Amino acid sequence: MPERGRSVPAGQARADHRQGGATEWIHWQSGTAQLLPRLTARRTRGPLFLTGRRAPAGTAALDVCEETGRARLSYRRAEEIFEENTRLVANPIASPEDIEDLDGWTHRLRHSALTHDAENGTSTPMLPARSHHACVRSLERYARPGVDAVARHVAERDPAARRKG
Repeated sequence: MPERGRSVPAGQARADHRQGGATEWIHWQSGTAQLLPRLTARRTRGPLFLTGRRAPAGTAALDVCEETGRARLSYRRAEEIFEENTRLVANPIASPEDIEDLDGWTHRLRHSALTHDAENGTSTPMLPARSHHACVRSLERYARPGVDAVARHVAERDPAARRKG
């Protein structure tokens, strides 16, 4: 629960129904903030991504939109839809006739942001906090700075180079 009287800044929202029932805060950047109003269709509560049909009887109340009666879209299906709809964007020189043979973006897009954050010096405790991973160890496969980032890091900390400046 937020502290009493705490206002919620733009680019931030409370996610009350995370795994285990814990309340968490989610944060996003300006591009997402511009897109969210279109996705929410003025809804202020309930699941964000919904199936195309009404939820079957017995679906948990938290997984049903109160306004439309539609069920929460599964993570697997959301990723499939995203991948299908980004095939041409991910392959800009491909022909639309080849769309079935192309790969689109997946949730790896989120993980590439973690790699860029790590390369740009985001602190170790901030990476799992920002990504909602349980621990730093679960980020090892994503937060791997590339050769250029490591070279830049070493150069920026070279005492001889600092004396010359």
